[in-house]
Amino acid sequence: MEIREISENEYSDFIKSFQYSSIYQTVEYASVMKKQNYNYLFLAAYEGNTVVGASLLLIRINKGFQYAYAPRGFYIDYSNKTLLMNFTKELKRFLNSKGIVAIKISPLIIRNILNKEGKVIGTNPSYDMIFNNLKECGYYHLGYNKGFEAYKPRFEAVLDISKDYRLLFKNIKKEYKTKIRSAEKQGIRIYRANSNELSYLYDLIKDKYPRKLDYLEDSLKYYGKSDKMDYYYAKLDTKYYIQLIQKEYTSKEEECNRLNSLILGNKENSSLIGRKMDADKQLSIYRNKLVEATELLKNHPEGLVLASVLIAKERDEIQLYMDGYNPHYKSFNAKHILLWKIIEKYSKLRFRRFNLGGIADITNDKYKGLFQFKTNFGANIVEYIGDLELVINTLKYAMYKHK
Repeated sequence: MEIREISENEYSDFIKSFQYSSIYQTVEYASVMKKQNYNYLFLAAYEGNTVVGASLLLIRINKGFQYAYAPRGFYIDYSNKTLLMNFTKELKRFLNSKGIVAIKISPLIIRNILNKEGKVIGTNPSYDMIFNNLKECGYYHLGYNKGFEAYKPRFEAVLDISKDYRLLFKNIKKEYKTKIRSAEKQGIRIYRANSNELSYLYDLIKDKYPRKLDYLEDSLKYYGKSDKMDYYYAKLDTKYYIQLIQKEYTSKEEECNRLNSLILGNKENSSLIGRKMDADKQLSIYRNKLVEATELLKNHPEGLVLASVLIAKERDEIQLYMDGYNPHYKSFNAKHILLWKIIEKYSKLRFRRFNLGGIADITNDKYKGLFQFKTNFGANIVEYIGDLELVINTLKYAMYKHK
């Protein structure tokens, strides 16, 4: 076996024929990360003239040493122990010649599939064999983390969108279906955006994610060249919203006046008095909503963006690449309707899977809300193997770890 560098075109041609794929093992992702101060290589393993494995490697200088990453692992058959052993041996030789001290991988090796209750509904029958193969080849498993400590999430929420969109909506939690309908009624509208509007998304995520605006711009630029990324946002129509609230307020006011008249004619009727108290509460609520709607229209006459998302596309899968929402206006449920409209659209376009991105283990209370939000759309949980590390140069690695 021989490992050597290959061109972008050669790499792209090989991964097209591979059984699985990831947006993080693509030419587009390499271009994005180069702008984030990573170098990259495309490698292929040859047996004769046949390519039997390949990988994108991202390389960064850390503490004065070169460290490599293979996001979502190698394109290789991990169950073939001989192949994996020969590949690893040649990879170590190649990377050592480049001065790289170690490599970390987060491969798409599934351990279990779980439902939203955390019950295992599917298990990879080859998992233990693959795990042992990696261990015998010198890869050190960094543990079954339950949060976001790994290089890439160990748990992801994945929704099967190959079904009819009406059935997909039926499978959403009842509470969320109500929120989606409410968002539409209140004037939340979904728009497909362009690169000039990326500030909408950045303003929603800048205090949450370490990435800067240029990361979003580069992502949309490079994935967009091959039609692998779409950008959407959910916007409140403030003109429509104030009209809706004014109408509701007038209706509540008329109901209060009607009940007042009835009570004046029958002061002993406790049922009428109770209904009047409830109506007064509703009127007070809509009075406050009218004040809010007036301020929203005054400050945002062209509407207000409340949620936004970048969607990456790879083969028959879409993935939530980056998303954000305005928590101050959480009651509008803009993110709920935005994700639903994406599910509806791409299921009609014959995509089969919607990867809603990383979540934590069901037992991790810190991220319980994120877990529930994504699984309430009907998604199952995919549990992966986690991070593994392969030391390339023992002496340099020891210096790197203790520096």
